[in-house]
Amino acid sequence: QVQLVESGGGLVQAGHSLRLSCAFTGRTFTSYDMGWFRQVPGKERQFLADINTNGAWARYADSVKGRFTIDRNNGKDAVSLQMNSLKPEDTARYYCAARVADARRTGFEYDYWGQGTQVTVSS
Repeated sequence: QVQLVESGGGLVQAGHSLRLSCAFTGRTFTSYDMGWFRQVPGKERQFLADINTNGAWARYADSVKGRFTIDRNNGKDAVSLQMNSLKPEDTARYYCAARVADARRTGFEYDYWGQGTQVTVSS
């Protein structure tokens, strides 16, 4: 069974950076697309970024494009989200997600989720 564990969240001032990490265990990492999402209480989970199995392709939500970067280390079975120029509106719980790579799945649906890590950006 796939297990995902996020780390790296915390309290940071606006304009600063934070790097989130997600450790993947239980299956062959290189068979999975990986994504990052976030959620604020009372709102729907929001897609941020995802990356394909070999890291050659990634896409981003408009709200974070140019500020956030997703990358993966297939040697360490991990995916990261580098977040720069953070804003108070980036405050949320951040989740790592995984799905078996399938060319027919081009949407934002993911099958496996971590427990999340809280990011709070103060003004």
